[in-house]
Amino acid sequence: MVGIQHFEVFFLACIILSLTPGPDTIYILSRSAVGKKSGIYSVLGTSSGIITHTVLAALGLSVILAKSAMAFMIVKFIGAAYLVYLGVKTLVSKNENLICIEKSNATSLQETFIHGFLNNLLNPKVALFFISFLPQFIDPSNVYGIFPFILLGTTFYVISLVWSFTLVLISSLVTEYLKKDVTFSKMINKFCGIIYIGFGLRLLTADNK
Repeated sequence: MVGIQHFEVFFLACIILSLTPGPDTIYILSRSAVGKKSGIYSVLGTSSGIITHTVLAALGLSVILAKSAMAFMIVKFIGAAYLVYLGVKTLVSKNENLICIEKSNATSLQETFIHGFLNNLLNPKVALFFISFLPQFIDPSNVYGIFPFILLGTTFYVISLVWSFTLVLISSLVTEYLKKDVTFSKMINKFCGIIYIGFGLRLLTADNK
């Protein structure tokens, strides 16, 4: 299959990886609790990060993260700091509604998109996933250049996109009934904030192997 081997195994692995909770999942759920539109923009942001990682990996640029300890450390600390920032910002939020009041202006949605994009892009583990996991499914006799790599990355992107939009739908439907519950809102804010900080601190312990 155009320079790809064991595609069915890769497809199943992508489903499992997409279902595994991570920073992107928490971000999408928290934004979806604000409203469906906000959730959609968060998915578009994180998905753009996946596209960027796919392109960089396919072109061989992100291999620097695997070869350069300094480059990996820089990206790791930036990513960890950003996650901790999101966590602290959520924890100190004084808004009593669930996560925050939905804003309909373009700036709010743009910020949601940008935060989702950075949340994914600044996680070196995502880059390392693409340059270490995907090549295992490339046929050794591949004569199609970077096309198989792009195809695998696109497959992961589509599966992740479908699951992310499912999260948006479920979260937005459930939270419609809970937005007026002040106690629940405060609990969700604290929970999401702690999770963000936890992911940030965990990222600090990641290595490039």
